[in-house]
Amino acid sequence: MTLEGEYQPSAAQWVRDQVEAYEASGGTEANTLPDHPEWPIVVITSVGHKSGKLRKNPVMRVEKDGVYAAVASKGGDPEHPEWYHNFVKHPRVDLQDGAEPHEYVARIAEGEERAEWWERCVAQYAPYAEYQEKTDREIPVFLLERA
Repeated sequence: MTLEGEYQPSAAQWVRDQVEAYEASGGTEANTLPDHPEWPIVVITSVGHKSGKLRKNPVMRVEKDGVYAAVASKGGDPEHPEWYHNFVKHPRVDLQDGAEPHEYVARIAEGEERAEWWERCVAQYAPYAEYQEKTDREIPVFLLERA
């Protein structure tokens, strides 16, 4: 792991359990959304924008040519997920897709690039389209590229 610091597990038990099982197995277990083997995930570690502690989140696996997308959907809620703010303040993150994490730099996709990646994300995980319909905010798409 490239990021260093104190790890603060998620308040959500299912997130803690999934991250723990994923990391302990080198990504061979808990590597899909619970009860949905057709939807693979990756684990992203970021630095908390308020606490400065390491935070870990399972995120849908959307990848093309070594670049990953992280969709800040929060299920279509009006507010961004907490990790959105982490990525904005501390864009260096660790992404684990399999056995080992690697360092990436996150940036928000805009314009045509965002449109292209949004289509790719919805093709991977159709509920994103429903989430966008539920909210007035444009759901941000971060692109993560190897540091």
